[in-house]
Amino acid sequence: MSDETPARDPIVEDARIDALEARLKAAREREEQRNRPKVQGTDANYRSGNRALANLLGGIIGGMVIGFAVDSLAGIAPWGLLTGLFLGTASAFRSIILAANTRPEGQADGEDKQG
Repeated sequence: MSDETPARDPIVEDARIDALEARLKAAREREEQRNRPKVQGTDANYRSGNRALANLLGGIIGGMVIGFAVDSLAGIAPWGLLTGLFLGTASAFRSIILAANTRPEGQADGEDKQG
């Protein structure tokens, strides 16, 4: 090893670099906050769409099963199934219309959420 001192002094940390790193860190945190999803979980529109789909499928399939059972018990081959499908579809649309006409839980009469 050499006892000589190096020709150049080691580079010391510059205060400007520390300030730049702090600003970069703050900018990254702001960007993460800005890009974070606003809605956590499912919203009311998604739930009501799922409810409408469940009513529609349940009404049609339930009417079909009941109509098929009536067909097999009474021996009136296509008429029980067709009547069950019609009544199940009508019941499903009635449920969807009733659900669409009800007011959401959080809103009072004549009041908007926005103001």
